[in-house]
Amino acid sequence: MAEIAIGLHGGCGALAHDLQSAEDWAESRQHMADALRAGWHILRLGGSALDAVQATVVVLEDSPHFNAGHGAALTEGADHELDASIMDGATLAAGAVCTVRRTRNPVKLARAVLDSGRVVMLGGVAADRFAELQGLEMVPNTWFTTQRRIDAVRTLKEKEATGSFIPASEAEKHGTVGAVARDADGHLAAATSTGGFNNKLEGRIGDSPIIGAGTYARDGVCAVSCTGQGEIFIRRVAAYDIAARMQYAGQALDAAAHAVVFETLSSHAIGAGLVALGAEGNPVAPYNTLGMYRGWITTEGQLVVATHKDLHPMGPA
Repeated sequence: MAEIAIGLHGGCGALAHDLQSAEDWAESRQHMADALRAGWHILRLGGSALDAVQATVVVLEDSPHFNAGHGAALTEGADHELDASIMDGATLAAGAVCTVRRTRNPVKLARAVLDSGRVVMLGGVAADRFAELQGLEMVPNTWFTTQRRIDAVRTLKEKEATGSFIPASEAEKHGTVGAVARDADGHLAAATSTGGFNNKLEGRIGDSPIIGAGTYARDGVCAVSCTGQGEIFIRRVAAYDIAARMQYAGQALDAAAHAVVFETLSSHAIGAGLVALGAEGNPVAPYNTLGMYRGWITTEGQLVVATHKDLHPMGPA
């Protein structure tokens, strides 16, 4: 029997400490802990890694502190288009959705696509229609909006108007959530969900729903969920690159993940991060930005979350 483990990220490029209240930082850490416990509960009962990553991401999608679901980024048209994916390392089955506008939890829709076995990705109106047919909860597009995202788009448009759009912080520009898990049978799974980046072009699709770019899982190798400027992750096939380094070059998980973040992706001068989990051991979560929302429950059952350099132990899972 394998040791169960789970990890998550809530997006790289966390705000500077003084740009958010202590109460908001504490609540975001608590929501990450809640998300990890949701997945861990499933694993402890002998459930699948696939179910665990879905449950974890659902909690993050429902939290206003993260750029996925409620709290997602706004497009330049001031509405929301959401992307998500999920992958089963045991079978390499995957499901993904993009430019979803009315499905409350896009990761649930991605899972429904996976379970259907008919396609890997659905987009736009057709994806939302499929969600309705599956009986998933539907919401008006405005349900995803928070004041924080309205303020972020306004700031970015002001910077764009003055020619200072590029220097905007990673926290202002984007964010993503994701989870990786290993169950008692040794199976791996990964899931990722995002609202994209603030003020994005309508119809833009990033790496989060692209299998091999933002999400990847293969039993015996690794499970990966990425966060950062999606266009580069797509071009570099970043999530799969970690698996390939491990399977074909014999690199350890930590070495492969760090090489992708600090060499491959950093060479493009972008903010990047990820959470990854191997066939054995605990999750790794490298990032090259000021901070990254992240957390994990170790094989010993200890829960840890963080937003910046310092780790916050949250006690037993």
